[in-house]
Amino acid sequence: MKIKIQKKSLLEAAQAVQSVVSVRNTLPILSNMLIETQKDKLKLITTDLDIAIICTINAAVSQEGATTVPAKRFTDIIKELPEGEITISAKKNNIITIDCASTYFKINSLPKEDFPKLPNYKNHESITLNQETLKNMLNMTSFAISHDETRYILNGILFELNKDKLTMVATDGRRLAYIEKKLDTKTQKERKMIVPAKTINELSKALTTGEVKMYFGENQTTFDTGNVVIISRLIEGEFPRYQQVIPKEQKSKLTVETGRFLAAAKRANLLTNQDSQAIKLDIFKDRVVISKNTPDVGEAREELEAEYKGGDLSIGFNPGYLIDALKNLDTEKIGFEVSAPDKPGVIRTEDNFIYVVLPMQLG
Repeated sequence: MKIKIQKKSLLEAAQAVQSVVSVRNTLPILSNMLIETQKDKLKLITTDLDIAIICTINAAVSQEGATTVPAKRFTDIIKELPEGEITISAKKNNIITIDCASTYFKINSLPKEDFPKLPNYKNHESITLNQETLKNMLNMTSFAISHDETRYILNGILFELNKDKLTMVATDGRRLAYIEKKLDTKTQKERKMIVPAKTINELSKALTTGEVKMYFGENQTTFDTGNVVIISRLIEGEFPRYQQVIPKEQKSKLTVETGRFLAAAKRANLLTNQDSQAIKLDIFKDRVVISKNTPDVGEAREELEAEYKGGDLSIGFNPGYLIDALKNLDTEKIGFEVSAPDKPGVIRTEDNFIYVVLPMQLG
């Protein structure tokens, strides 16, 4: 194998796939990146057996072939090379040489035959989505994914496809984020799948503009943007019946400027600690007072103009949970449904986003 390629292009591709590689792999080959040529293209592939990323870039290929290189070391070398054209050659005895200007590296590799075979996804049913739409849906739900490994079924996002509708849901048991979008294409049958958090993270980074194809396998899914392909195992099990958690829309609604509410929550959050996390919302007809009083730390208080349909109310929330949702909303004002100190707060938007967050006891 012998190729010539620009450093910038190669570095971006290597960084895109390297994040999948774990430093604690028991199989040495899983620490490696598969490099293979295909006509005038170069493919970089990594996998941890749960997720695989394939990145395809243009290259001048003078001799076709394939090999594997230590992913982190290879990426670090490319990063430190001078700008310009790089020549990569695969020699006999599993040796790779890297030339750039007056810089030369020689590193050991492992044969491509040792690298795990990736599943063929092309014959599976697929739908086509707008990349920006999908990225927005991920942003509006991924923050609510649970990181408690004992509740593995919640360690991802539920994707539900029903004809021309895509619904995505994430929850950690204390809050739930739901979003629904209409699709331009229809699925042949209803589908449900739980996509792991690691895949969601890599997918969010890969999505830019244009279209992405989503393929459905038995226990896996594939996202293909053209340049980047992500193949992932699914979380097996039954996602909780989230419909029962979403309250019916209520009239007792706090209407407030999104940006000001977000800023006030961030400021109150500065005085929280592990033992005292809840901030207090004192809600009146024409204003809301956001405050935090933490013993041995200090006190913060801020008053915002607001409208509230309901009786005066004091309620506590984890500010981080409010901030996670508010910073992703693209609306000037929000309606925050709150009715009692022990009832969840709910944000609903016109673009079919729903956020349910449990209150906290005020000390």
